[in-house]
Amino acid sequence: MAGGSSQRPGAEALLSVLRRLEEELLAPAVRSSPEKLADLLADDFIEFGRSGRVYDKRQTIEALVGEAGGPEAAERAASHFHANELAEGAVLLTYRSTRHEASGATHSLRSSIWAWRDERWQMVFHQGTPTDRSA
Repeated sequence: MAGGSSQRPGAEALLSVLRRLEEELLAPAVRSSPEKLADLLADDFIEFGRSGRVYDKRQTIEALVGEAGGPEAAERAASHFHANELAEGAVLLTYRSTRHEASGATHSLRSSIWAWRDERWQMVFHQGTPTDRSA
């Protein structure tokens, strides 16, 4: 469609909702709360970490709660969000993240799959891939 958006109506609203949820997962108040994390992550959640390790929901919650306020805690920022609806109730969200630590910043390309379940969005998959700033 020349000069128009290729996204269907409602796509911007969907991106806004999923971006907000993804940014919640970056917030220290959520990362330190097993209850809030359990609500956002599906029971069958799987993560391929930027480290190359594979985590399930329990392991992810334990890792995030364990790093909250500790030496692993860092300021995080996300940008360049894009949503791609894979099927009704399933959305791939991609973005760039930056983790600011005393030793410097690290950059990652991130992808999450969100599913509409039980009248709410839950993350079912996440992957972080290390990258340099220019990628």
